[in-house]
Amino acid sequence: MFKDFKEFAMRGNVVDMAVGIIIGAAFGTIVKSLVADIIMPPIGLLLGNVDFTNLFAVLKGGAAAGPYASLADAQAAGAVTINYGVFINTVVSFLIVAFSVFVLVRSLNSLKRKEAAAPPAPTTKECPFCLSSVPIKATRCAHCTSELK
Repeated sequence: MFKDFKEFAMRGNVVDMAVGIIIGAAFGTIVKSLVADIIMPPIGLLLGNVDFTNLFAVLKGGAAAGPYASLADAQAAGAVTINYGVFINTVVSFLIVAFSVFVLVRSLNSLKRKEAAAPPAPTTKECPFCLSSVPIKATRCAHCTSELK
């Protein structure tokens, strides 16, 4: 049983998929940091010093009475909240990942089109005397025995 699993796990597609998942997880972490630390702070500054991670609506107050200064304070008090600021960050992260995947797929598709568009090298040529098809390296026609240049 272990031998069968080892054969399955060492197939090219499974290994490629595992590498893709690992790189995808690392890329997701980078994009999350890009959104939270680079993109959203300037947008929040333009919108009047808004910190998107602290945008939330309180559905039910916690043990300590509100208003709460931050999402962390509300969660520490046990308040039930809708965290729409965190959701906005997640949507921006998704859009960046989706755009990156779109660009990657588009570039791979264009490479495939270029490979498919290139005609294969000819393997035969035409005899000028009898118009038969002969191998490209032939020096004489197999049909009429004429000498080919």
